[in-house]
Amino acid sequence: MTEMMLCAPSRLEAAALRRTVRSGDVVQTGIGGKAASWALADREIHRASAVAVAGIGGGLRPDLVPGDVVVATEVRGADRTIECPSAPLLAATLRRQGLQVVTGPIVSVDHVVVSPEREELAATGAICVDMESAQVLAAAPDASVAAVRVIADPAGTPLLRPATVGRMATALRVLPRVGAALQIWGRAVGPRQVLLAGPRSFCAGVVRAIDVVELALEQRGAPIYVRKQIVHNKHVVQDLASRGAVFVNELDEVPSGATVVFSAHGVSPAVRAEAERRNLDVIDATCPLVQKVHTEVRRFADAGDTVIFLGHAGHEEAEGTMGERPANTLLVETPNDARTVAVADPDRVSYIMQTTLAADEVAELVDILQARFPNLREPASDDICYATTNRQLALAEVARDAGLALVVGSTNSSNSQRLVEKAERVGTTAHLIDDVADIDLEWLNEVGVVALTAGASAPQELVDGVIAGLRGLGAVDVLENGITEEHVQFTLPKEVRHHERALAPESADGRLSGRAEDQRQ
Repeated sequence: MTEMMLCAPSRLEAAALRRTVRSGDVVQTGIGGKAASWALADREIHRASAVAVAGIGGGLRPDLVPGDVVVATEVRGADRTIECPSAPLLAATLRRQGLQVVTGPIVSVDHVVVSPEREELAATGAICVDMESAQVLAAAPDASVAAVRVIADPAGTPLLRPATVGRMATALRVLPRVGAALQIWGRAVGPRQVLLAGPRSFCAGVVRAIDVVELALEQRGAPIYVRKQIVHNKHVVQDLASRGAVFVNELDEVPSGATVVFSAHGVSPAVRAEAERRNLDVIDATCPLVQKVHTEVRRFADAGDTVIFLGHAGHEEAEGTMGERPANTLLVETPNDARTVAVADPDRVSYIMQTTLAADEVAELVDILQARFPNLREPASDDICYATTNRQLALAEVARDAGLALVVGSTNSSNSQRLVEKAERVGTTAHLIDDVADIDLEWLNEVGVVALTAGASAPQELVDGVIAGLRGLGAVDVLENGITEEHVQFTLPKEVRHHERALAPESADGRLSGRAEDQRQ
């Protein structure tokens, strides 16, 4: 089968693409849908595994300028619409080429479009117009498809003017980089198996924290202030911000008397005292499992121990927990820290830990501490969150059989970072991605099996987006591998409980049911 067939309407467009694409992969179709159909009739396009069309196009959105690149999420023809699900992956590759890229619908028509027809097409949501893409891609119904147009003819500018030549030259200069990106896309095309780790995505503490903000907005109205990110995921934060949540770093950014939510990661007593001094209406969304660790540090320190906190400097959970008894608490991050930490009385030492650590990471540190402090006291029960452990074990199960592991989660998510490390410890290349657009297509070269999971603060819909993007590159066989089911629920804070909506239990894949799922999707 052909690796990729790249179709370009005109001789100039084809020549520009051949600067970076193998000449035999570029097919000049001629201008217009009929010409394209005739040109492809003898090309056996139906045998290609990847078909892309690239060239110049007309802008329908007023902000698009010559040289901007449009990647089609769908191509609309006269009688059908062709979906292009790998658009986010291809757009990201083009951005890595240094190009200005937007994604959206491209519409194909059979004539040159001028105003006011452009305004009519723009009103349908299309952002670019051409004359060939729909016909070309329709000829390859079984292939992975893509359409890329470089704006040469912006909206609102007359077409038949001398300046048009300069704008076309600008667009043609961009096409070689488009061709380079499309070659990368073509190499990534192929069937794959996705091993889906379960559990994944939201844990009970994250569900509770998000529900707290949503309920506060419903009950009190916007704005609702949130100290730090409610959970460590940029998509969750952006969604809540769009509905009226205002995220601040410190309480001095909150107006006196306003409502403020403390994040799932917890806060120190000093922060609570500041909130009281400023007469803030506090809703505490601290995860109950984090609250347990706060209780332990107080108990150990008040009994006269030096408390060693196993965690990561700068993480909000570490700052909040150590802030309970700062004079009696020491941070240990690394094995070297464990070997060198100095305590007042070696016989009065205890340890607690950040809830998002990896079990094997903790075991190494504890072994060193126990060798140094034989009377070392430990928490009454494991501090590592059940969800953290479950997600790590589930990913390890599937990562061993994969050529690549993808972890959906934000870079400031500790539990997501630990998942990447877990996959790497079983010998699999792993990457942390915020969403499908973070996937580098070159990671997928010659990778037939992908392990996929999401950190405890990442929505399931982002996992679905990754699978959809991979399906745009070829057939995907998704195999769910669930090691356990989670049915944990936490009671909401009393400040929002009187309007409490039913919290839906989690299923094995981390989704929610009922109203809570509706709001996540």
